[in-house]
Amino acid sequence: MYRNVVAIISGGASGLGAATASYLARNGARVMVADLPQAQEHFLKMEASVCNDNNSNGSLKFSQADVQSEDDISSALDMTEEEFGEQVTVAVNCAGVAPARKTLSQKIAGDGSVTTRLHSLEEFSKTMQVNTVGTFNLARMAADRMAQRPADDNGLRGVIINTASVAAYDGQIGQVAYASSKGGVVGMTLPMARDLAPVGVRVMTIAPGLFMTPLLAGLPEKVHKELVKNVPCPNRLGDPIYYAQLVGSIITNPYLNGEVIRLDGALRMPP
Repeated sequence: MYRNVVAIISGGASGLGAATASYLARNGARVMVADLPQAQEHFLKMEASVCNDNNSNGSLKFSQADVQSEDDISSALDMTEEEFGEQVTVAVNCAGVAPARKTLSQKIAGDGSVTTRLHSLEEFSKTMQVNTVGTFNLARMAADRMAQRPADDNGLRGVIINTASVAAYDGQIGQVAYASSKGGVVGMTLPMARDLAPVGVRVMTIAPGLFMTPLLAGLPEKVHKELVKNVPCPNRLGDPIYYAQLVGSIITNPYLNGEVIRLDGALRMPP
């Protein structure tokens, strides 16, 4: 299905990124997983699973890369071309961090004294740097490589798919940094699509709701049940394969461009 796809996926060794890498590779794509060095063990397990799938006709490779680094992303894109023999056609941004911290929190002791804690500026900046700046970094550098490809029958050369979050719209208490960073991803979608239209590169963003990623999988069952109550239909946490399937649909539909798609079962998060 995706035999002509050469993809690079940041954060592709776990969670939504891993589901997407596996899905595309199992359906014929050549996929470069760009992730931090410590993620390589997860990648090897994923690679073994895909290779053992008799129906798989794609391939997976791994490049150590921090999305904040120009050199790392450039090297990952170079490796993509070297391994697969052509420039990237699809870039999927899945790398991210999700701190939980109030802008200001207070704790009142038994004697009535108040302890105040401010949100760390360093933590806020890091979240923006990884989630927003990192997304822009891979997007712009992948677009440069895509622009070097010959155009297809639609005049297109590639597609960039970014990951935001429903928190960009319904940020909860303690999500000021995360929601801000994902709001930045939402905000860059349309202007980037307009910027890249002349070279035939589309830009789309997916805003997932509550998905069964490693972060949520580690929470107690009671917490899962409370979270699921907020999802109208279907009333469950999202399976990462749903995200992967949407990535596949965006790749194959040439008229999807400049838009953010919520993937959340009609979820609207409470405060």
